[in-house]
Amino acid sequence: MTTRSLHKIIPSIPVSDGAGVKLRRSLGQSQGLRLDPFLMLDEFASDNPDDYIAGFPAHPHRGFETVTYMLEGDFLHEDHLGHKGHLRGGGAQWMTAGRGIIHSEMPLQQSGRLHGFQFWINLPAAEKMKPAAYRDIQPEDIPLQQIAGGSVRVVAGSVARPDGQPLPGPIQGLSTAPLFLDVRLDAGQRFSQAVDAGHTAFLYPYAGSVNVGTAALPARQVGVLSAGERIEVTAGSDGAGFLLLAARPLGEAVVQYGPFVMNTREEIEQALDDYRAGTLT
Repeated sequence: MTTRSLHKIIPSIPVSDGAGVKLRRSLGQSQGLRLDPFLMLDEFASDNPDDYIAGFPAHPHRGFETVTYMLEGDFLHEDHLGHKGHLRGGGAQWMTAGRGIIHSEMPLQQSGRLHGFQFWINLPAAEKMKPAAYRDIQPEDIPLQQIAGGSVRVVAGSVARPDGQPLPGPIQGLSTAPLFLDVRLDAGQRFSQAVDAGHTAFLYPYAGSVNVGTAALPARQVGVLSAGERIEVTAGSDGAGFLLLAARPLGEAVVQYGPFVMNTREEIEQALDDYRAGTLT
């Protein structure tokens, strides 16, 4: 079984999005920095309400999925179809924008720490115009697997239980077959995970640092992994918390204009026309 190595590091950079939310963007900071099917990865983390209080007022999406995962703090999600969701610390939301949605994501707190992530996963051409859908996942609905020297939360895909049986997360059956794990390790402890050899995979440490083989990956940087059937990660001297993401690449053309991700320029023009005409959905 081939073990993946650290192929490349993509540093995150400070940016501002929404109505002035300060965050760090790694994937998606330029249109060339994508990892098929992953389009973007943002981390927002602050104790200062001025960095996040304005939130993300109403904005449109078409053609991909957004995944929001909170470590600390609460968000209120609303859309123009009347859907409301309360995203709590420790919870997640998996939203399929499909043919279109206009939504807002606003903090439900005036003070305290807000720490979370949002990443975008592309949809295949055959699914880009399907109806919008949501999965609001409460913290207690995300399985927690204790491992030697740490723990794993399973949002999508599965990990192996001690008896060898799979422990599945709440997100299953998507065409990109995503794996989304939040792993916490004590100093020097190791985590191993089987992955499909053909899937794109990367790590994002949000606390401490990790080692992939002899290569070090500091916090707040994407570690792009080589091909292989297994991922092995060792926590640095201060321990580590990191996201592990993998998914089946689509191998399709990507044409992006802000919040619209399609396969051709003509489809982007149609999305813009639909948005202006109020017929995005």
